[in-house]
Amino acid sequence: MKYAFHPEAETEFLHAIDYYEECEPGLGYDFAVEVYSAIERTIAYPMAWPSLAEDVRRSLVRRFPYGILYSQQDDVLFVVAIMHLRREPDYWQPRSK
Repeated sequence: MKYAFHPEAETEFLHAIDYYEECEPGLGYDFAVEVYSAIERTIAYPMAWPSLAEDVRRSLVRRFPYGILYSQQDDVLFVVAIMHLRREPDYWQPRSK
């Protein structure tokens, strides 16, 4: 299975990398590695994660307070958001339509 980012999800992912890199050199890289690891786990077991909406599920990122919101479309895992778990919980919903 392949994966693709919603353009806004990719932007928020890159902003989070930059933020963590400013906090501590190398931490942005660690964040990116954890996000990609979470995506790989999600690809392996796409139905294992809880559903937040009709066709959107959330897998968690280790070490960081982030979740990957995604939907499965045929053989593509579509990443709707790289969401900080302690901020605006429903901001991503317009992207899932």
